[in-house]
Amino acid sequence: MLEQEHFFTCPYCGETISMFLDVSVRKQQYIEDCEVCCNPIQINYEFENEIIISFSARSIEQ
Repeated sequence: MLEQEHFFTCPYCGETISMFLDVSVRKQQYIEDCEVCCNPIQINYEFENEIIISFSARSIEQ
């Protein structure tokens, strides 16, 4: 499995956190807890030719 580290800001606590993204999966959406504040973050990303072309980390609160 190919992985790429990606840094982003938590939508809840504002801390910069990192996550390893699976490059072999072209497009993915899932929920993962922030490693700092433990709140759930909706992660969406897309790769094209092993280059990240879109990434979002959003609060799941309505």
